[in-house]
Amino acid sequence: MLVNGKQGNLISIRDRGLLYGDGVFRTLLTLNGRAQHWPLHFQKLHKDCSSLGIVCPDIDLLSAELDRLLMQQPDGVVKLIVTRGQGIRGYAPSAEAIPTHIWDISPLPDYPPDRTTLGIRARMCQLHLSQQPRLAGIKHLNRLENVLAAAELNDADVAEGLLMDADGNVIEGTRSNLFLVVQGKLVTPDLSRCGVAGVQRGRVMVWAAQHGMQLQVRDVRLDEVLHADELFVVNSIIGLWAIRELDQQKWSSFPVSAKISRDLNGQDA
Repeated sequence: MLVNGKQGNLISIRDRGLLYGDGVFRTLLTLNGRAQHWPLHFQKLHKDCSSLGIVCPDIDLLSAELDRLLMQQPDGVVKLIVTRGQGIRGYAPSAEAIPTHIWDISPLPDYPPDRTTLGIRARMCQLHLSQQPRLAGIKHLNRLENVLAAAELNDADVAEGLLMDADGNVIEGTRSNLFLVVQGKLVTPDLSRCGVAGVQRGRVMVWAAQHGMQLQVRDVRLDEVLHADELFVVNSIIGLWAIRELDQQKWSSFPVSAKISRDLNGQDA
């Protein structure tokens, strides 16, 4: 673990990331000493920092620190956190705050291989996401809604939970973005009011444009989800998992999901 470029695992108890969740983060996969899609992750990190008015560390600095980490552990899951830094008591941020950045690396998860080939079981969560357009799309540190939703998944065979917002629109998974295949089109929920816009979601959207597949970004209701031709979820660690079962609805064929998964895996670098 690195804290502001130095080996260690300590931050100030007055760091605003700890006190208020005042910061952002990225999670990326590393294989054979290479961070997958690091430029895309940095672009999203920079954008999210800007949205919160946090100064993003320079890409050359972060890239050098990332290389140091990968020399010690070439395969794993890397998490990069950027907080607004230390501050005095109170919500109002100080213009003089110096951002804190933290690197952590964990072993690769041991997911069952059939999640990729046969799809996963998913469940609709009872928790509904609140709407806050100012924070929509940002991978900020306030993730209590995801924590509470993930706690509902107390069945080891349920790999992901899907979340709706207060208006009943299906938004995302507890840790993933959602796509539907509907009559030859890709559909993904509108994230302008809540939800996290992940890097892997962006890659699927680019794939659709490159392959001439119509993509709709719009509100999605539960009934449409349950009657889609295919469903799949994506993030930077799992890649792509088709959904074979959602509550009582089941799917057995995932041709579009499988093609997208193969193509995206072929681009990993």
